[in-house]
Amino acid sequence: MVQQELHPSDEGREGFGNTGEPSADQATPGVPEALTEPVIVDPVSDLPPGEIQAGEIRLEVEEKPSVVMMQRLHVWKDELVAWFKTLFSAAVYATLIVTFGFQVARVEGQSMAPTLADQDRLIVNKFAYRLGAPRRSDIVMLYYPLNPDKSFVKRVIAEEGDEVRIVDGRVYVNDVPLPDDFVPPEYRSHDEFGPTRIQEGYYFVMGDHRNNSSDSRHWCMVPKKYIIGRVQLRWWPIPQARVF
Repeated sequence: MVQQELHPSDEGREGFGNTGEPSADQATPGVPEALTEPVIVDPVSDLPPGEIQAGEIRLEVEEKPSVVMMQRLHVWKDELVAWFKTLFSAAVYATLIVTFGFQVARVEGQSMAPTLADQDRLIVNKFAYRLGAPRRSDIVMLYYPLNPDKSFVKRVIAEEGDEVRIVDGRVYVNDVPLPDDFVPPEYRSHDEFGPTRIQEGYYFVMGDHRNNSSDSRHWCMVPKKYIIGRVQLRWWPIPQARVF
């Protein structure tokens, strides 16, 4: 295709119609220029689809911190409630165990030496005698009959109905010598006692350190209601831990 070349003299004549008429780009003389109407742009609708989605995502991200914080607060609240329930339950169980089951005790003095030493820590089974009765050779924790605010640890020597007598430190129960291999010679006594029959509902107790113990030889028999429980375990010192 051949394009016609324009000469400078033809430039003013290019176009349609009369060259004397004003062009579309020229304002008509004497006629005011038309006012341009303002264009209202919708900032959202005029954005490309990708940018609209990004804007929505930004709005969601701005709202997330408060939602996450509320969720965390609910989680923390639930955890605190769970911890409180656990601690409360543990306190209740501990109270029940100490009241009806087991008790931690500490030995003070040497009246049960060499079986128990001063400052030994013990576990006392308080439930043992709710179903049964103390038996000879049981090591028990009891209230001091002359002052129930105090408690002692002693060994049961005789039960209700038994007859007890001591000759030169040797203990006889129902005229039978009581096995006492757990008493070293230097811990034996040489006292005399009895004979005495143990009343119903009472027990005769003594310390293993026979020449250094305040027991039934001095303040007589112990009612069963004053026996707290049976010494079940020495847990301290750990190297000397033992089950009785």
